[in-house]
Amino acid sequence: MFSGAMSPTHWLLVILVLVVLFGAKKLPEAARGLGRSARILKSEVSGLHEDDAKKPEPKPTPEA
Repeated sequence: MFSGAMSPTHWLLVILVLVVLFGAKKLPEAARGLGRSARILKSEVSGLHEDDAKKPEPKPTPEA
């Protein structure tokens, strides 16, 4: 009964509901905003990885 994937009919129904709820003008604006947010998140995550790579390793303390 449930195959785990949505059929094209299901996708059309989802798109129709989104258009009815948000309107045709709001959907492209929302998609642009989502894309910008994804790009910002990606750049911030890569920046964190670069910061971790640049961080020097702590020097071991000599034992007394």
